[in-house]
Amino acid sequence: MAAGDPAQLLQLKDVFKTVIGVAIPLAGVAIVIMFLVGGFGFLTAGGDKEATQKAQKTLTFALAGFILVLSAWLIMNLLGNFLGINFDQFTLDLPKP
Repeated sequence: MAAGDPAQLLQLKDVFKTVIGVAIPLAGVAIVIMFLVGGFGFLTAGGDKEATQKAQKTLTFALAGFILVLSAWLIMNLLGNFLGINFDQFTLDLPKP
């Protein structure tokens, strides 16, 4: 396969593996950064009601993101255990040409 050729369907598993492998750590980093920004906003608000509300919104969104990512991970693991599927190993069964 030469550079510039379109992706093949068999490469889909590599794409999913890469996306999942990158998305979860990036979500974690984004959540930590949002918590830091929200906490810094509270520290520097100095009693300003608008700045305090903005920091509170940032912390609320960070917490919601954390709960969303954690829930997705838990659901994926619970379904995997219940159904006997290993979501860490993505396989694609295609008919042979």
